[in-house]
Amino acid sequence: MRRLVLPLGMALIFSPSLRAQEANWRIDPLHSGAHFSVRHLMISTVRGEFTGVTGSITYDPKDVTRDTVEATIDCSTVNTGVAKRDAQLKSADFFDIARYPVMKFKSRRVEKMGDGRLKVKGDLTINATTQEVVLDVEGPSASVRDPRGNEKIGLAASTQISRKKFGIVWNEAMESGGVAVADEVSISLDLELIKNTKPQ
Repeated sequence: MRRLVLPLGMALIFSPSLRAQEANWRIDPLHSGAHFSVRHLMISTVRGEFTGVTGSITYDPKDVTRDTVEATIDCSTVNTGVAKRDAQLKSADFFDIARYPVMKFKSRRVEKMGDGRLKVKGDLTINATTQEVVLDVEGPSASVRDPRGNEKIGLAASTQISRKKFGIVWNEAMESGGVAVADEVSISLDLELIKNTKPQ
């Protein structure tokens, strides 16, 4: 009987014990959000959020270089607490949701930055313009089970972007100099992830 001998590299790839740590997770939109803040009139900060966050993550705690992230945010869910301002944010002045209803993120590379910290580099697309961004990530947390038996983990991420680089350039000049809305936008994400129990 001939024995099938796999090269070492192939054996490692197909080793069940090596791949056992890798798992697929999906973002729970009911318990996740994307938050942003931007300076207004150079004297205060306006804050808002998007609640329509969905996506998937492949996470291997033994080798984070194998991790992948894909996420989508529904721009129509933007909420700053002021209906008139939210309407303008949805208009062609900002997110132009009639033409670009969602923004998307897709990772390129994940690096471990120490215990409980990751750096995720990837492409963010807003209004059909794509730019590389870097997310500083805390987590993922240890897994827990919710009352329905779903296995869950959580993580938080943050970054800063220039809105002008995404073609969002609307502004108003002030009599005292400067502009009404700053270019730099701070973004933070709070994500709750559900482990997939069936092949996707």
